Amino acid sequence: MATIKPRRVFEEGHSRKFLVIVDETPEVDAALYFAASRCAHTHGSIALLYVIQPQEFQHWMGVRQVQLEEETNKARALFRLFRRKLSNAGFTDVVVQDVLREGVLEDEIMAVIQEDEDVAVLVLGAASGSKGPGPIVSMLTTGSAAGQFPVPITIVPGALSLDELQAMA
Repeated sequence: MATIKPRRVFEEGHSRKFLVIVDETPEVDAALYFAASRCAHTHGSIALLYVIQPQEFQHWMGVRQVQLEEETNKARALFRLFRRKLSNAGFTDVVVQDVLREGVLEDEIMAVIQEDEDVAVLVLGAASGSKGPGPIVSMLTTGSAAGQFPVPITIVPGALSLDELQAMA
């Protein structure tokens, strides 16, 4: 694992940024609301990250271009949806940054953390079903990456209500 740049969140002109991975799973809401609640208490901000992952079969360039356009539109729609959810939940003062990347999910998460010295916490929602916490939580909390991750990872139970999340944050 590459040496991570020091976090600058306590320097003048910087503030703590909570990184939330955006997808269409229901547990993202819990991560988003927890991060927004923490932001409200710490004057931080949220970075919403959507990663367009490479497809297995990319034989035709035209097909790849169409897929990129579709994924980009989907990402923008999700960014709008999550901003609306924050607004509807009363988090109108929370600053939100949209980050759209293309590549392997774990690599892009690490790249965002490396590039943005204000990212201080990765917030993930854990699925509440019987199939486990979800692929992102499993990927980042098992194996060698777990003990060497460059910032703390907060895993939020996906079944918690907004009121419960606000009380804990």
